[in-house]
Amino acid sequence: MNLRPSTQAPGPVRRRVARGAAVAFLGLAVAFGSGLSSPAGAAEPTALTGIILGVGANETQRTVTWYSSDDTAQKIQLVPTAQLADGAFPAGATTFDAIGGANIATSGGFNRHATMTGLKENTAYSYRVGTDGAWSSTYSFKTQDFEGDYDFLFYGDPQIGSSGNIAKDQAGWQDTLDVSLGANPNAELLVSGGDQVETANTESQWNAFLAPDKLRQYPWAATIGNHDVGGKAYEQHLYTPNTDRSAPLYSNGNPAGNTSGGNYWYIYKDTLFIDLNSNSYATSQGGGGDAAHVNYVTDIINKHGSEAKWKVLVYHHAIYSPAAHAKDSDAKVRRVDFPTTFSKLGVDLVLQGHDHSYSRSYAIKNGEKANPDEQPGAADVYPGPGGVLYVTSNSASGSKYYDITKPDSSGTSGTGNGADPLNPDSYWYNSSQNQEHVRSYVKVGVRNDKLVVENLRSGTCAAPNAAVELGQVKCVNTPEGQPVGSITDKVSVHPYHGDGQDLQVNVPTAAPGEFGWTIDGYNGLVDLGTAKEQSSGDYFQAAGQINPILVSDSRRSLAPWSISASVGDFKDADKKFSGAYLGWNPLILQDGAGAKASGQVVSGYDDNGAGLSVSRGLGWADQGHAKGKAKLGADLDLKIPGSVDKGAYRATLTITALSS
Repeated sequence: MNLRPSTQAPGPVRRRVARGAAVAFLGLAVAFGSGLSSPAGAAEPTALTGIILGVGANETQRTVTWYSSDDTAQKIQLVPTAQLADGAFPAGATTFDAIGGANIATSGGFNRHATMTGLKENTAYSYRVGTDGAWSSTYSFKTQDFEGDYDFLFYGDPQIGSSGNIAKDQAGWQDTLDVSLGANPNAELLVSGGDQVETANTESQWNAFLAPDKLRQYPWAATIGNHDVGGKAYEQHLYTPNTDRSAPLYSNGNPAGNTSGGNYWYIYKDTLFIDLNSNSYATSQGGGGDAAHVNYVTDIINKHGSEAKWKVLVYHHAIYSPAAHAKDSDAKVRRVDFPTTFSKLGVDLVLQGHDHSYSRSYAIKNGEKANPDEQPGAADVYPGPGGVLYVTSNSASGSKYYDITKPDSSGTSGTGNGADPLNPDSYWYNSSQNQEHVRSYVKVGVRNDKLVVENLRSGTCAAPNAAVELGQVKCVNTPEGQPVGSITDKVSVHPYHGDGQDLQVNVPTAAPGEFGWTIDGYNGLVDLGTAKEQSSGDYFQAAGQINPILVSDSRRSLAPWSISASVGDFKDADKKFSGAYLGWNPLILQDGAGAKASGQVVSGYDDNGAGLSVSRGLGWADQGHAKGKAKLGADLDLKIPGSVDKGAYRATLTITALSS
C-alpha cells in the first residue's frame, strides 16, 4: 500500500507574514469560507445623520460624532479597509461603544460620539456607526507615518447661512474642501477657525456644513466661533478630546446652560495644539475672561509643552487682523491680555478667524514687533526668542467677506491700530494681508526645522461664491493671473535656537522586519513509502518526516509566532480514511528565532483521538524572542486500520503561520 501525502509541484514554497496569518496547503487546494458577516440590511429603522470624523488626543486616535433618531445603544465598527470583503465587515471587527444624550428641542433626536483608539500608522481604515441591523454607510480614512513632516489645512469661517442662501454657501464650502484636499490629499488634519454656521441651533445650516463626505474622511479639529456659541448644537455635533468644560471657560460661566464652550488640547506628531473658546473673554458675562485662558494655556504648555517641538494655538476672535474686527474693543483688550504670555511660553503660531479676510503678522513679541527691520511680506522669518506669528484666514465658503480697513491714529503698539512705517496702508502688526472676495484656505507645512505657511485661493470670482453671486460684494480677483490653487502669501518660519548650535538628526523608520517561512526542499512530495503490516495484523504503519520548515523573523516588535498544521482525509479515488490516524513528533532541527517545539501528537489509532485531523502545533516562540532563523521538522507516524482497502492514498497537509 503506497501512501503518499503530497505537498505540491516542485519548487520552494515561500510565505511571508507581516501581521496576522498565512496558510499554505501541502497537496490539493482547499476552499475556505470568508467568515464575514452579512451586509447591513437596506432598511434602517434608526436614522443616523451628521456623521463627522474628529481629531483624537493623538495621532493614534480619531473621534466620530453623529445624530441618531432613536435613543439606543450604539457604537463604531472599525476595520482595516483591506479586511473588507465586498463591503462587508468581518465578524471580528473592532467596536467602540458610543455615549451621548438627548439633543435640545430645536435639534431633535439624540447625539452620540465615540473615540477610536489604537490606530496603526500608514493604514487605511473603514468605519460605520450605529448598531446591528441599523448601520450607517461605510466611510474610510487613512493614517500616515506617526513621525516626521506633515501638512494640515486651516479653514476660516464657513458660516453656512451667512449669505442668506444656504445652498450657495454649502456649494462654496464643498468646493473649498474638494479643491484643498484635491491639491493636498495627504493633509492630515483639517483645523477650524470657528463659525461653522451662521445661527447656532439651526440644523439646516449644520446639515449643509456637514454634507461634504471629506468631513468623514479627514479629522476636523473644531473651534467655537461667535456664531456657534449661542446654543448646544456645536457641542452636540463636534466632540473634542481632552476638553475642559469648567465654568470659567464658558462665556456665561454655566456649562449646563444654553451655550457651548470649553477649551481643549491634543498632540499630533510633534505639535501641541491648544484650542480656546474665545467667546469667553469678559468676566462681566459670568465667565473667567481672558485670565482663564491665560491660565489654561500656561498650565497645558507647562505640562505638555516638552512633549512637542511646535506649539500652535487656535481660537476664533483674531487679535491681529486687517478688516473691521481689528478695531473691535475686545480685540484691543486681547492684544494686551494674550501676547506677552504667548511669547513667554514659546508659542510658535496662532491661527485665528472671525475677520473674514487674510493676514499674517510680523513676528510679535510681548505685544510689539519683535524685529523692527522685518520687511513686509518677507518669505523667511526668524522670530527670535518670544516671536510669535499670528495668521487670520479668509472665508472658506464665500458666504461673507470683510474688506480691509485703514490704520487709524489710535497708537502704534499695545491696543492701537496705527500704520506700519514700512507699509502705511497696513496696520503696524501685519506683514501681509489680502482680500479679493474669493474663497481661500491656509496650508501649514510642519517640517523638521520650520513651519511653512501658505494662503491659497480655492476659488475665483466665478460661482460658487455666494457673496459675489448675490451682489453683496464685488470681486477684485483676476482669474487669468490668480487661478484656483495660486498663492497669495507664503512664509517659512524658522525657530530660534539660542546662542549655541543645535544639532539635529533624523532617525528614519527602521525596516519593520518580517516573519516568514519556507518549505525546505524542492521535492514537494512527502513520501511515506509502503505501509507495513504489523505482527498483530490489526493495522498497517508508515513513517517519515515532513519537509523542514525554515522560519525567519527579523521584526523589531519581537512578537510571538507559531506554526501549526492539520491534515484532511487520505483519498484514493472514492476510497478514503481519516487524517486522524496521522500523528507526529515536532522537532527543532536548527535553533534560532526563539523557536520551541510543540508537543507530540499520537495517531488516533492509539487513543481514538483526532490526531492531525485538527490543527496541531509544530513550533512557536514567545514575545520578546531573539531575531533570527530556525528550522522545524516533525517525525510522522501513520497507523491505518487493517480494514482499509488497498490503494495509493494522498492527503493534504495544511500549514498555518500566525504572527502578531
